Amino acid sequence: MNNFALIGAAGFIAPRHMRAIKESGGGLIAAYDPNDSVGIIDSYFPEADFFTEFERFDRFVDKLSRKNDDRRIHYVSVASPNYLHDSHIRFALRSGADAICEKPLVLNPWNIDGLKEIEIDTGKRINTILQLRLHPSIIDLKKQVNSGKDLKKHDVDLTYIASRGHWYLQSWKGDVRQSGGIATNIGVHFYDMLHFVFGKIQENIVHYSSNTKTAGYLEYEHARVRWFLSIDINDVPVALREKGQRTYRSIVCDGDEVEFSDGFTDLHTKSYQEILLGNGFGLEENRVAIETVAEIRNMKPKGLIGNYHPFLKSVLL
Repeated sequence: MNNFALIGAAGFIAPRHMRAIKESGGGLIAAYDPNDSVGIIDSYFPEADFFTEFERFDRFVDKLSRKNDDRRIHYVSVASPNYLHDSHIRFALRSGADAICEKPLVLNPWNIDGLKEIEIDTGKRINTILQLRLHPSIIDLKKQVNSGKDLKKHDVDLTYIASRGHWYLQSWKGDVRQSGGIATNIGVHFYDMLHFVFGKIQENIVHYSSNTKTAGYLEYEHARVRWFLSIDINDVPVALREKGQRTYRSIVCDGDEVEFSDGFTDLHTKSYQEILLGNGFGLEENRVAIETVAEIRNMKPKGLIGNYHPFLKSVLL
């Protein structure tokens, strides 16, 4: 059995990692979070040791490693705030474990180069959660794009609205220095998916950016993409909002909707299963998406000029 430790046990995404560990046949030996609202652990691994102080967690993991205990940690799952991923990945590898890191891997592309050095020094591997690469509908779309005889450029509209309450902007997620902003925090795996399906990026334009929504245009080898990301409930289409729906995901390619809502929450388990088979996504698979969001974060918005997303009209007009 593979033994796991989890950093960020009280976070929003932590239950998906606990479930993935359990469904992959692993055991959670230890978990850490400065917040002690972690009762969800009882649903998966009630015997796991839990720490609210990193120093005690570090000592516990180190002891298991030095004693060659049968509970020694093989994998450290990192689900902490985005700006801490780099540090916690380094901790994992220096503790003699491989890392499994939630998206985004890091906030800036140069951090990837530093992590490559740690991999070489320790001989351990960094795996990442790029779950959309495993979604059947996305895989089918990639096959469809690659099968085109002329490999034409497709016209794509990507819309993702994950409405959040007032708490969001008061948490670390609302601090661009810690989360990287909306495009990084809720959009990075979509940018990875676009690169995965449509090839090399050729142009990156931002039309609008605020602390609750952002929109722009990306051009790839085989696609022209208008994108819109938001955490504002008012951006969910009215008909859906009236039914109580708070999330809206849509990818339209050449006028056809790509259905990818079903199975979205199960992809962490699939990711873990592939990682345990040695088929995880490593550092370089993340580079293009991290470069993309870093550029978006530092770019001056152009407004309603050029090929902008249709949802943007309701925001700016």
